[in-house]
Amino acid sequence: MTRERYNECYQPAHRIGGEWRHLQAFDAGHSDRPMRSGRGTADNDKPGNLFNQGTHEGLNESSLDNDGRCWKHIVVCGDDFGMNSSVDAGMFQLAQLGRLSAISCLTQGPTFSANARLLRDANVEVGLHLNLTEAFGHRDQLAVMPLSALVTRAYAGYLNDEQIDAQLARQFDAFERVLGRAPDYVDGHQHVHQLPRVLPRLLLLLRKRYGSYRPWLRYTAPGMQAGIPMQESAKAHVIAALGASAVARAAQRDGWRTNRRLLGVYGLNGGARHYAGLLHQWLSNARDGDLLMCHPAVAGAGDKLAGQRAAEFEVLARPELGQWMRQNGVHIDRPSWH
Repeated sequence: MTRERYNECYQPAHRIGGEWRHLQAFDAGHSDRPMRSGRGTADNDKPGNLFNQGTHEGLNESSLDNDGRCWKHIVVCGDDFGMNSSVDAGMFQLAQLGRLSAISCLTQGPTFSANARLLRDANVEVGLHLNLTEAFGHRDQLAVMPLSALVTRAYAGYLNDEQIDAQLARQFDAFERVLGRAPDYVDGHQHVHQLPRVLPRLLLLLRKRYGSYRPWLRYTAPGMQAGIPMQESAKAHVIAALGASAVARAAQRDGWRTNRRLLGVYGLNGGARHYAGLLHQWLSNARDGDLLMCHPAVAGAGDKLAGQRAAEFEVLARPELGQWMRQNGVHIDRPSWH
């Protein structure tokens, strides 16, 4: 995992002075609402104006760099590329705006083969979004089952190694066939890459397939949760409990690279206003090397999350977001742990 800089900007929450005291006002215990009242909030389903939500107004001068800002570099990753054309189009647009620095691909998704070639020239990390829960209409898919059944079988030791290996090979073959190279990183649709029996088979495949080249892995331990509602924070910790420690052990033992912490976990509902409030808190909480995941799409995605995907896209594409990040020293970038 990445090394943290010895600077107040990059320290854990309990070591931060004025900034941490300011963030306590947005703790999830305050009516379970992350957004500030008054200026900076929005009515109904409209995104909040992030620029006016000045969480970092009280930064100490000692925490600023030569540019007068506490720059922190984070990865913003769009999940589910290849699921449909609206998801793909939304991610292309956000990448062009500099709002995404990584895109995770469902290689068996219906639009992956047609659209992923365009990712070759995009200035983003391109990863494999390992899928073991979505059939995408393919009757012959192996080891695809509902998430609850997959988690139960994984922890009971009942997953079939041969079926997992076959699924992994199919998905890596498809990635290489379309993009002509290995993925920059690997994560999991519904975070299945970290599950028992799945993670060891994945690491074995990566070593056999790529030798000394090692794609980085998504680490799901949650970042700072100040201002995040209890329900959303609890979900982040449940995801981490399903395998973050195993990824951490592999990283420490065998030198696999990972992001620092994960942000962006929520119930994938609530509309643009809710998402804007959460995004404001995630970006305020972020530390150098954290990864913020998202699931954006332009309108018309057609899946059960289509409305919320469009809400995420709307918020992430807003000009105010770029201005707010510049004001608050947040830089979306490709990983620095290469």
